[in-house]
Amino acid sequence: MSEKSAKDKVFSAKDFLRCGDKGLDLSTPAIMGILNVSPDSFYDGGNYSNDNIVLKRVETMIEEGAAIIDIGGASSRPGSIEIDQEVEIKRVIPVIEKVVNEFPGQIISVDTYRSAVAHKAVEAGASIDHDISGGGLDPDMFSTIAKLETAYLLMHMQGTPATMQDNPKYEDVVKEVTGVFEKKVAQLKMLGIKNILIDPGFGFGKTLNHNFILLSRLDAFEKLNLPLVVGVSRKSMINTVIKTTPDQALNGTSVLNTLAILNGASVLRVHDVKEAHETIQLVDYYKVIQGKQAR
Repeated sequence: MSEKSAKDKVFSAKDFLRCGDKGLDLSTPAIMGILNVSPDSFYDGGNYSNDNIVLKRVETMIEEGAAIIDIGGASSRPGSIEIDQEVEIKRVIPVIEKVVNEFPGQIISVDTYRSAVAHKAVEAGASIDHDISGGGLDPDMFSTIAKLETAYLLMHMQGTPATMQDNPKYEDVVKEVTGVFEKKVAQLKMLGIKNILIDPGFGFGKTLNHNFILLSRLDAFEKLNLPLVVGVSRKSMINTVIKTTPDQALNGTSVLNTLAILNGASVLRVHDVKEAHETIQLVDYYKVIQGKQAR
């Protein structure tokens, strides 16, 4: 959305995100397209190994409706081993620079829990830091984001990628995740960080039942009045139920994305942008008709 059109519209706090010098209208759900440049991601690892393929993929996602391109250089699949910081930097920073150069108006997020990587990524042109650990794996992350004055995607994770699925436990998963968010959002705001998104972290230290309870209770996060990101794309919470593999999980992803939007998601983080865009269009039309009938 342009600055002029953004100024002409009245937004609630959760419906507009400032991303550096760009603004994002979230009054209708937006799409965050995933670009993994690591060789070992659970679904598309190794697919984007040269510049031409990367830029073509980004172009396609933008054409299909991605408002944000989320670039990550380190796999966070369950059981993944932490890579060296310099390896992550070498993977992700040149890609961000090339994407920014080719698509200068595009909002770019960097998928990293390391403050040094986030700092270099913002210098390269990223305007959102997507932190799967919510500041838990780097004590300097919050202060770095405050200095950079960039947007911050605060995700919930229990444990680390290497350990998070080793028998995760909660007394009340919704209450505990919202409680963590309340505490950390307060910390971020005290540092002057205003442009915050939240993500419950589906699959990050949660059992199958935890994931579906969170999906059914997304309304519990409304009290935070922040944009809500949902990332269920091709994940095991789909495959475990319907006995598919990540390659076969597109239909299941669309079903869960539909539920996410109906339950209050502001952003869908997906591998398949076209299908997510169609899901949003159909749910929007459904809501319009539902609203007219209610009157």
